Amino acid sequence: MAELSRGVRLGVDVGQVRVGVARSDPHGILATPLVTLARDLTAAPDAVPTDIAELVRLAAEHEAVEIVVGLPVNLAGKHGPAAENVSAYAARLADVMGPVPVTLTDERMSTVVASRRLAERGVRGKRQRAVVDQAAAVEILQSWLDAQRRRTQ
Repeated sequence: MAELSRGVRLGVDVGQVRVGVARSDPHGILATPLVTLARDLTAAPDAVPTDIAELVRLAAEHEAVEIVVGLPVNLAGKHGPAAENVSAYAARLADVMGPVPVTLTDERMSTVVASRRLAERGVRGKRQRAVVDQAAAVEILQSWLDAQRRRTQ
């Protein structure tokens, strides 16, 4: 099987209000938190929302070779309104990302897992809300990286 190509990947957790972003090392081993962006829900339909423009800028700054967006599939494996919302976001992102591919990956429970891990570390309340989106993006990207490695072994 082909080995995972070298390069930084960005992991993206799209929420209703915020977008969590994580990045991997160039070897695709470890995901780390990067930033939380506010969703720009006021952009005109033909304009690029500021959060998507910032993702494009981050991809260029980090020389990302791929963007991995978490798709919130429900526990039964179905695509509900949240998944449709994220799919539309990913499609809009792909339209402006140029040659950098945007990949959707199942992110069932990533925010729940991230919240639990933060709580275990004593991060709660307002402090948790400030970083949970980044932590969820880390969960999404790390599980995707791990799955790619398992496929190539």
